[in-house]
Amino acid sequence: MKLYFIGADHEVTGSCHYIEACGKHMLVDCGMEQGKDVFENVDIPVPENQIDYVFLTHAHIDHSGLLPLLFKKGFRGEVITTFATSDLCSIMLRDSAHIQEFEAEWRNRKGRRAGKEEYVPLYTMDDALGVIELFHPCDYEQRIQVTDGIEARFTDVGHLLGSSAIELWIKEGDVSRKLVFSGDIGNINQPLIRDPKYLTEADFVVMESTYGDRSHGERPDYVQELAKIIQETFDRGGNLVIPAFSVGRTQEMLYFIREIKEKGLVTGHGCFRVFVDSPLAIEATNIFNKNFRSCFDEEAMELINSGINPIRFDGLCLAVSSDESRAINFDMEPKVIISASGMCEAGRIKHHLKHNLWRKECTVLFVGYQGYGTLGRALVDGAPFVKLFGETIEVQAEIRRLSGISGHADKEGLLKWVEAFDPKPEKVFVVHGEDVVCDSFVECLRNEHGLDAEAPFSGAVYDLAKRCWEKEGQKIYVRSEKPVERHRSDVYARLVEAGKRLMLVISHNEGGANKDLTKFMNQIHALCDKWDR
Repeated sequence: MKLYFIGADHEVTGSCHYIEACGKHMLVDCGMEQGKDVFENVDIPVPENQIDYVFLTHAHIDHSGLLPLLFKKGFRGEVITTFATSDLCSIMLRDSAHIQEFEAEWRNRKGRRAGKEEYVPLYTMDDALGVIELFHPCDYEQRIQVTDGIEARFTDVGHLLGSSAIELWIKEGDVSRKLVFSGDIGNINQPLIRDPKYLTEADFVVMESTYGDRSHGERPDYVQELAKIIQETFDRGGNLVIPAFSVGRTQEMLYFIREIKEKGLVTGHGCFRVFVDSPLAIEATNIFNKNFRSCFDEEAMELINSGINPIRFDGLCLAVSSDESRAINFDMEPKVIISASGMCEAGRIKHHLKHNLWRKECTVLFVGYQGYGTLGRALVDGAPFVKLFGETIEVQAEIRRLSGISGHADKEGLLKWVEAFDPKPEKVFVVHGEDVVCDSFVECLRNEHGLDAEAPFSGAVYDLAKRCWEKEGQKIYVRSEKPVERHRSDVYARLVEAGKRLMLVISHNEGGANKDLTKFMNQIHALCDKWDR
């Protein structure tokens, strides 16, 4: 009876744990690493064709994204999860496979001209469709007999539609243990979905720590703030462009805008139109509507029982085809455009930025985290110019942020969740957080809350029967020492600040002699030619 730590250990993405018990091989999550990859992850300790079950906490790709690869390598067991998670994975894994195939096609087109070997995608659409067939969904709170000696239950944890904490009861011989995997613990008072449900009994808890070192602060009035931004933008004659993740954040924005329209908080612009320009977001919205009875909170259900769809309203326009997407930017009437991706790295949002960033009357509103090195982060940090489709675009639009929106619990929320266990768990394993955050949260749990907490690295193995470590994980870096990685991020931030200073110097030289300005301009062009990669 052993628990292996595979992924999202001292890192935020790539969640994966392996359990060996009752003669069965099981995974909890099988996620893809996204963004900065700091530490090496060990391989799953058995061949993929020997995995019997995967218990999936929720549909986000950093928890589910390697399931098609698992299938490609021979997995033919069962993926057990909630109905809503199963529905979301059916679209998200297909979308991920499409991205893998598209990237391979693009690389091979370039590679053939350079005589490079063929690039093989991580997995294909056939792999995604194959693993989707292996999903066995269940209801929340349904205690299921998985196999002899193993039972499971999925409990709403309020992070995403269908998201769950997973309880596992394992009995091997005369040894019984109960494990709880938190998945991603949700923030409270989110629109549409319920707040996290708290569990009270566990021998061992594996919990996330994404925001284990910070607080979200007071919850703003998102409806009033968003209404003000829409009003100001429309009064200028501009469009409001919202880069938003297709699953979760897009539906929250629709919820807020429905309320804005219902209360008449934006005046003088009639029944203004709101375009959702993301096929994935449109499919996800349909899944939200399908799973309302099992997942929506009381406020959303009151609306539904009154005959009101909480994420539909007059003026909502869905752009599915490429032609419908392109037509949005040829309509000069002020409008709201919600499009993916949320960090502006891919998808249709880049086309909308190209058409709106240079317009002073427009606003680009960010409603989620923007990772280092992304186009979204550059805009939030004040980049005066960005490059889109090979063209340099001057940023004239107003750049705004709707602060405080998060699907993750903050430190206070995490502590409330783990403190609900009574009696205290024998041990709390802290995962799914950045390196320093994991360590900080462990110290908090130990010193301030009296919990036996540890943050294992990938490769660690805990013997659940003997209650001891069989093997310690190793802190192995992927490319370079972590301080260097952090230093790189700091250097990029300073580079952005240097760009802002350059714009200030340019403005200070307005009215200067043409000869001097021409020399200055040529120096800037020479610098750009050298670094424009």
